[in-house]
Amino acid sequence: MRAVRIDSFGGPEVLVPVDVPDPVPGPGEVLVRIVAAGVNRADALLRAGRYHRAGCPPLVPGVEGAGVVVEVGEGVTEVVPGQRVMALDGGKSSGFYAQLATVPAAHLVVLPDAVDLTRAAALPVAWLSAWYCLRHLARVTKDDTVVVKAAASGVGTAAVQIAAEAGARVVALAGSAEKVAWAGEFGADVTLDTSAHPDDAEVEEVLRLTDGRGADVVLDTVGGRAFGRSLREVGHGGRVVALANVALEPSTVDTRDFYPKNASILGFQLTNLQIHGYDPRPDLRELAERVAAGVYRVPIETVVPLEEARAAHERLERRANRGKIVLAVGPDSTK
Repeated sequence: MRAVRIDSFGGPEVLVPVDVPDPVPGPGEVLVRIVAAGVNRADALLRAGRYHRAGCPPLVPGVEGAGVVVEVGEGVTEVVPGQRVMALDGGKSSGFYAQLATVPAAHLVVLPDAVDLTRAAALPVAWLSAWYCLRHLARVTKDDTVVVKAAASGVGTAAVQIAAEAGARVVALAGSAEKVAWAGEFGADVTLDTSAHPDDAEVEEVLRLTDGRGADVVLDTVGGRAFGRSLREVGHGGRVVALANVALEPSTVDTRDFYPKNASILGFQLTNLQIHGYDPRPDLRELAERVAAGVYRVPIETVVPLEEARAAHERLERRANRGKIVLAVGPDSTK
């Protein structure tokens, strides 16, 4: 089969299309013919050797994908060959930048007919992360004001929609006028161009937009210095959810920015959550059902052939994309 492999850590140029042996499903595993694979920050970090669970090359990247079940391993009864599924790595899959992947049965979900495989490939990481952070950790309600940082990203556009569906007032932050205008199309009540309000000006504007109270929830998808600002932007009894450090820089925290407000800091990391027993399937099914019903829109910015994974990573790292980049791995034989 064809796959994109990393033989040594480095920049996008280390993503090399190669021929590799077909994987074989073991007990409890499913062999999936991959049609589409999502491109994520985690993939870029793994490629660069900066991911906390990167392992050692050679590696096939890709933490999420969608396709068709080809074969099931011993003991698997949840799915059968021919079913359309989306799958999440969880640290135990063979990598989705490939025509075939083995996946633990506990890490995949059968799709509703109305959800195509390209959109499905974008759900298991960004959408599940936004869903878990807002629904399970922050417990967002209609009485909350929610600040979403990097609102034009995959996680951000998902978070804006999830918070808006819950009835919350959503303040979407992004790094250009074009991006905030686009994020506003997904249900944000207010948008803020952080390029025009850098650093302290961002904090002041968030406080102004909340009449000085601060936000009930801040979803920090950026990390680094942005996390310190998030602590200043949250209000009394509020919740700051930290789920990334795409800035790849330390966060300087002044405890006086949050403890007098009785605010909570909540951390989230999807793979570690699974390692410690989280079963993603109920939440993934609920997300897929909402997408099928038209409640949520999954914006796919561009679809890139598997052989051009390098170009997909270059675009991701330029932060030029609005919404999700997806690799087209194989034809959808279910159509």
